[in-house]
Amino acid sequence: MKLHTSLAAAAALLVAAVPAHADWSGKGNVGASFATGNSENQAASAALELKDVVGQWTHTFGLAGNYDNDGNATTAQRWELRGQRQYDFTKKAYWFGAARYEDDRFSTYDFQSSLSTGLGYKIIDTDKTKFWVQGGVGYRYAEEALTGDTVDGVIFRGDLGYDHQLTASTKVVERFLVEAGSDNTFLQNDLGLEVAMTGTLALRVGYQVRHNTDVLPGTKKTDTLTTLGLQYETK
Repeated sequence: MKLHTSLAAAAALLVAAVPAHADWSGKGNVGASFATGNSENQAASAALELKDVVGQWTHTFGLAGNYDNDGNATTAQRWELRGQRQYDFTKKAYWFGAARYEDDRFSTYDFQSSLSTGLGYKIIDTDKTKFWVQGGVGYRYAEEALTGDTVDGVIFRGDLGYDHQLTASTKVVERFLVEAGSDNTFLQNDLGLEVAMTGTLALRVGYQVRHNTDVLPGTKKTDTLTTLGLQYETK
């Protein structure tokens, strides 16, 4: 419990360290989701991502949630909180520090939390296309849902991101994350298509795949989530 509290506190500090004068931009969406895997349901979903650039520093904060109740019992309940600070050494290369916390009532883990640091590189960075990769080491702390046992250890973290403006109104967004440790490897891939209807409002379709290599008996390794909703973006 003390370690869990320490990770949560460190994650909070990562976000709280952002300057008070930060001028955030970002996007948020609400809509419906359709899940397969450890839960089969239709639910409400919401997500928010905020970003600020101050000189050579970039601060990113995100959260996402998925919830449903059929009137008798909760059939979906998952939320994720994440934050990242990065410092650009050059126009292409940067250092990052990242924190992530996931709580999923229908997963093999009650929660997974991690802190990591490493280096990143912007392979393509234009107005039309952005493609970046980053990797480093970190520490993960998790609790198994059925047994209450805790699992912790050093991990390798790798990310890649891809944004491409297909047309003046249509954009494809791809995010991939891997956290690999001796006890479990967690992978998450998010693919989204955003179609602008106005300067700030868009229709968004998303498809997410989450996979744990080591799960408890009776638990599926892979979960998917398809989302459809409206997105509001400020720039």
